[in-house]
Amino acid sequence: MYLKLNGIEMRCTGEERWGDLLPRLADGGAGALGISVQGRTCSLNDRVEEYAFAHTLTQSDDEGRRIYERSLQFIFLTAAHRLYPDERVRIRHSFVHGYYIDLPNMTVTSEVVHRIKAQMRAIVDEDLPIQRHTVSVEDARDYFARTGQTDRLRILNYRKVPHFTLYRIDGLDDYFYGEMAVTTGQIRVFDLFPCGEGIILQLPDEADPTRPAKYVSSPNLLKTYSEAAEWHAILNCENIADLNDMIGSRQLREFIRVNEALQERRIERIADQFIASGARLLLIAGPSSSGKTTFSHRLFIALRVHGLRPVKVSLDDYYLNRDDIPREPDGSIDLERIETLDLQLLGDHLNRLLAGQTVELPSFDFKTGRRAETTHPLTVAPEQPIIIEGIHGLNDRLTASVPDDLKFKVYISPLTVLNLDDHNRIRTTDARLLRRIVRDYKFRGTPPEETMAMWPSVRRGEERYIFPFQEKADAMFNSSLTYELSIMKKYAYPALQAVPPESPHYTLARRLVKFLNYIEVADVEDEIPVNSILREFIGGCCFYREED
Repeated sequence: MYLKLNGIEMRCTGEERWGDLLPRLADGGAGALGISVQGRTCSLNDRVEEYAFAHTLTQSDDEGRRIYERSLQFIFLTAAHRLYPDERVRIRHSFVHGYYIDLPNMTVTSEVVHRIKAQMRAIVDEDLPIQRHTVSVEDARDYFARTGQTDRLRILNYRKVPHFTLYRIDGLDDYFYGEMAVTTGQIRVFDLFPCGEGIILQLPDEADPTRPAKYVSSPNLLKTYSEAAEWHAILNCENIADLNDMIGSRQLREFIRVNEALQERRIERIADQFIASGARLLLIAGPSSSGKTTFSHRLFIALRVHGLRPVKVSLDDYYLNRDDIPREPDGSIDLERIETLDLQLLGDHLNRLLAGQTVELPSFDFKTGRRAETTHPLTVAPEQPIIIEGIHGLNDRLTASVPDDLKFKVYISPLTVLNLDDHNRIRTTDARLLRRIVRDYKFRGTPPEETMAMWPSVRRGEERYIFPFQEKADAMFNSSLTYELSIMKKYAYPALQAVPPESPHYTLARRLVKFLNYIEVADVEDEIPVNSILREFIGGCCFYREED
């Protein structure tokens, strides 16, 4: 039989596994963690396939990084099980370049972290096999019952197939929704830090996977995640099984009301913080699909309730003419760079507005790529805050000429805390991508494949221009709604399933479909308020309606 691996044609007997072919590659398969076979992610232990077009997955690939991360999490769980076999471990959420993990039934000390880290190093040095085996759902249920993993037992109720895939390290079985490395010895780069009441499991640096990413203290982000955990306690919803149970028992409507009320209360608190600060300029920034537009409208209304009369200034109107924008080395234009904005004109206008003067606001014509000749006058009274929403809102260069005491910065992002179970989390980036897929498909007629094709570029822009400044915010707002995946699935699932196997985005579509398989669809859209952030993505948002 014949196949191609990394573009090299190979003849095989059909008995080989993908890992057996790595020595035939020029680099010996250096760093290979898995294999992409025509859009499907396979283990190095899987048998080769005839006529397959395949390539190795390393940490330079998103899917390869996910294999590494899942394997590293399993090594952490194995180490914790060796040391504290009766303790519960929860992989809670992402945290900058790592994961926040807690052991809720014990006090995490520096000594605990040191012991787990040393045990992880030992497991890596032992180069233990990470074995995959398939069991029936009944056997899986028996195993999780014996080991007290009630979160797994409950999610099994929503598993629609008769078999279940488990992974094993040193006798410990666990479930992960994705492929793993074949041995623990492949997972050598990581670090561990105590953080608050939990532990940060630090991942390799994407730019240099031979070393752990630099640990960045992020107290504001940690506080926002902690607040999300408090909300989940109030909502009595910790994982997808809790959400599914509410759908099945027809309790989701009340859940939606409480969830939306919690967000409204947080917006009101941010309005109070802004007023107490004495600032005049309100800057809002966040990554793609955070719900920035709806949030800014709702914050606008919250300020009106206090008797203020905010005005909005659009950064879009301060773009430089397309011909004047600095080009990248390859001749392209990065429209997300701050240098695409006329910072000098913006700074001059803001200072004059804050001084009570009238300015002529520009208007940018995106069809011509140039600033329009027409302008419109604006004067701002002392009781009128100025709201600016845009990706550079937290970057001091945007408003360098405005005194700091006149600025109040808000960072918004849907920080997903609701997970499948204790050990399988739903990534914030995946939840945001689902939002964008649904919005683009529903309102712009953009197929999911086009949205997924743009996503890596969007993510690179966020890493450069948004995330480095998030800790500069005076307030953070988590725009994630605990119930939203049960609504989004109805729109996203059919579109993702329609992505064909030959598509370069099939792997990503399959990954999103895989975790959506565990989520029940809720048909309660009439309960979602017209000012909900979710309405920005599924439609029916009151802020997009024309006045009668």
